[in-house]
Amino acid sequence: MDRQESGPKWEATVSARLTKARVDQIWPLLKDFFNFHQLFPTLANCYSVQGANGAPGCIRYCSGSSIPSKGDHMAVSWSKERLVAVDDADHSLSYEIVESHIGFKSYVSTVRVVPGGDVDGQYGCLIEWSITVDPVEGWGLDHLV
Repeated sequence: MDRQESGPKWEATVSARLTKARVDQIWPLLKDFFNFHQLFPTLANCYSVQGANGAPGCIRYCSGSSIPSKGDHMAVSWSKERLVAVDDADHSLSYEIVESHIGFKSYVSTVRVVPGGDVDGQYGCLIEWSITVDPVEGWGLDHLV
């Protein structure tokens, strides 16, 4: 079966610099795939649907108000997301949305924690969040970023 491309993808990276935390303090929090809602107040729920937490192939269910649902900006949005890869040495993980009512046809995201932040090198890290997604009808990339 041939895979057809749906056109150009949207790609973006956002980042946040933490000046008082080290990579080894932040990475375990981000790697905890089934408890993502503890880091993002706009996510009301995040829990296991399938597999072991942190194992590639596991699936989580997330719901909240972080991204408006397609057609109804007041409704709670939800998605099921599969962990694709975890790299402890690189402090990164990638996941994809496998089902949602948000309007995504494809969505792949990579979250990575890298050292750096303060002047003396003792503390600090940067959290980078990259996405690749098919354009969503009625949205602009800025809606997502």
